[in-house]
Formats: sequence, C-alpha cells, structure tokens
Amino acid sequence: MIDEDLAKIRIIADYQYGKNSGKYLFPDNTEIIYSRNTGRIRHVFLKKELQATFRPTDGLFTLTIKAGQRLIDAEPNLIYVVTISNEVKEFVAKGKNVFAKHVINAGKEIRPGDEVLVVDEEKHVIAIGKALLTLDEMKTFRKGVAVKVRRGSED
Repeated sequence: MIDEDLAKIRIIADYQYGKNSGKYLFPDNTEIIYSRNTGRIRHVFLKKELQATFRPTDGLFTLTIKAGQRLIDAEPNLIYVVTISNEVKEFVAKGKNVFAKHVINAGKEIRPGDEVLVVDEEKHVIAIGKALLTLDEMKTFRKGVAVKVRRGSED
C-alpha cells in the first residue's frame, strides 16, 4: 500500500509541477501521513519535516518553502515558477501578494489557479502561491495581482 501511495503522490507531483518532480520531491524515504477520519493521504514528510499537504478539494499539493527549494535545485527549468524582481522579494517573503509589474518571467504554461513557486532573480524560493494570471497577462499588465501568495519564506 505504501509503495502504491508513493507512486501515486509522485504522479500527482509530476502532473502539478512537471516531469520528474515527483522523484525529486518524494524520494524513497518519504513518510506519508493519512487522515484519521478518511484514511486518505493528508501530509508528506521527509526526515520528520513537512514537505507537502495534500488538498482533498482538488487532489493537488501545497508545498512548503523547503520542498519548493529542493525542487528548484533539482530541476531549475520548472514550468510552474514565477520569477520576481529582487526589489520586492522582502515584501513577498513576508506573505504579500506578487503584482504583475514585478514579474520578470514565468512559465508559459501557467494558467490562473495553478500552484506556483515564486523565486527571486537568484532562484531562491521566496513564496508559494496561486497564479491569478497567465504569463502573457503578467508581462502585459502594469496593475493587479499576478500571484496570490499562500505562504512566504518569512511567514
């Protein structure tokens, strides 16, 4: 059962963040915690440290900052990444939203509602959030929120 669940969460991570993301995020020594009420996957730990929370509403993961950084370090050309200007990274790290005018680059396949990693110009994960705009919109708009930040690195 554990091997099946590990394979399952790797497949979900590959779907959500791109090819091979699952093996980088969830190595063989990954610990899966199940809900007491439903018996379904709830949290994923690595070396006693939370890596991801499984969202039963949409069947996807919310990553921690450390897990996001591990993923970026292993696969620097991820699709679901938004790069922001260094001049606003302090604010975003505190959990403030990313505005379109501060976006330098983003994955071309990002759609509104996608879970994204927000990185600075040096590829350090600053925040995790939900994209509200596509890449074209992020680059075109001068006003408005591009990423609703769920968790900043200094939260």
